[in-house]
Amino acid sequence: MTADSSLTNADAVELAFRGEQLYGDDFDEEQIEQWFADEAEGYYNLGSDAAKAYGYHALNKRHGFSALGHQRFRHVLGVGSAYGEELSPIVPRCERITILEPAPGFVATDIHGVSVDYVKPEASGDLPFDDETFDLITCLGVLHHIPNVSKVVGELFRCLAPGGYALIREPTTSMGDWRQPRSGLTKRERGIPAHLLEDLVQSTGFRTVRKRRCTFSLTSRARYLVSGPVYNNASIVRLDELVCSLPIWSRRYHARNALQKLRAVSVFYVLQRP
Repeated sequence: MTADSSLTNADAVELAFRGEQLYGDDFDEEQIEQWFADEAEGYYNLGSDAAKAYGYHALNKRHGFSALGHQRFRHVLGVGSAYGEELSPIVPRCERITILEPAPGFVATDIHGVSVDYVKPEASGDLPFDDETFDLITCLGVLHHIPNVSKVVGELFRCLAPGGYALIREPTTSMGDWRQPRSGLTKRERGIPAHLLEDLVQSTGFRTVRKRRCTFSLTSRARYLVSGPVYNNASIVRLDELVCSLPIWSRRYHARNALQKLRAVSVFYVLQRP
């Protein structure tokens, strides 16, 4: 997934736009530190109210939590989980929750009665936890904010107990030209090419329990038809799943025209450490 160090930045960007490499995954320490500084509070600065009014419960339940059965979880890690609302569907089954969160404005004392410990991440990608600490890790829409994705995925695997689950949902399109300001997006975020994310998941050692494409590019337009966030609507989520499964859509990472923008935007993995 890393780039040839002899390439110019322009060459690296072009390879990234073609989906041949993941931009940022080969950055040096100084570049990673700068990226981390730019993104640490990027999502918070877009509006903290959005994190409180969490908009992906039905999506997460259908593609993620439904695969976990009814087991209880001794210790859960929410990576970049803000106020922890993404965990609310399984909170009654959680004994302990830790949230890895860079933005100090995102702090909750508890999630529906279960206390929460907050830990700040390191720019290096090293997670400040012992091996095999957690039996469930959620990382939902977070990795694309990080430069050194392969490092962090390796750390998630290290910190997950054997038999434990990791839920990962990520955009697999470029999200536009990240060299330019984009409305509603943070400065550095970019999607992860689907085949590169698949290679990374497999090479790290995870077992794939479930993999589903989701969030079709036009599904957000359903906000004109339903009340509340579209991905909190179970019927919309099922329809979105059906549309995304059709083999007729573009697989281009960086769309260059309107037709290429018609595609499934994200992938949802339920992974397990053997």
